[in-house]
Amino acid sequence: MSRIGKHPVPVPAGVTVAVEGNTVRAKGKLGELAQVLPPEVTVALEGGKIVIKPRSSEQRAKAMWGLSRSLVANLVKGVAEGFSRKLEINGVGYRAAADDKILTLQLGYSHDIKYAIPPDIKITCESPTQITISGADRQKVGQIAAEIRSFRKPEPYKGKGIKYAEEVILRKEGKKK
Repeated sequence: MSRIGKHPVPVPAGVTVAVEGNTVRAKGKLGELAQVLPPEVTVALEGGKIVIKPRSSEQRAKAMWGLSRSLVANLVKGVAEGFSRKLEINGVGYRAAADDKILTLQLGYSHDIKYAIPPDIKITCESPTQITISGADRQKVGQIAAEIRSFRKPEPYKGKGIKYAEEVILRKEGKKK
């Protein structure tokens, strides 16, 4: 039995949800998103809440039950509040600058790295060493944060590179003489 799946997803004020078969569409102040759910679950809108139930008692149906509930909850939260990830840049001379469509990173390479910002994602730089990625789609925000981090992953000796704000880098001791 899914502990996550049995809780209905509340629909906050200002968000409209439409259920058509196994497709859930949500529209809110941050945009419109849709999610197609697996065929092992059924979805219904009952009294201002989205209820998801498995079609059978098979193991896969139970697994898809919890997954589907999480996907729908992220969908609703995304159009209502949005998601964001913070990145920090550590290293001498490492910095970032963002304008409307391009994120420019200086990460110690012989060239600047130019990253095209997708239209539905917002990237801001509060300081040259902090990047905030925000948007309605949780998966897309996380994917873009991972792509930016991959340009210069943090190394374990001095901690130079791009890391998530909440990430802790385990430091290694250098060579002994």
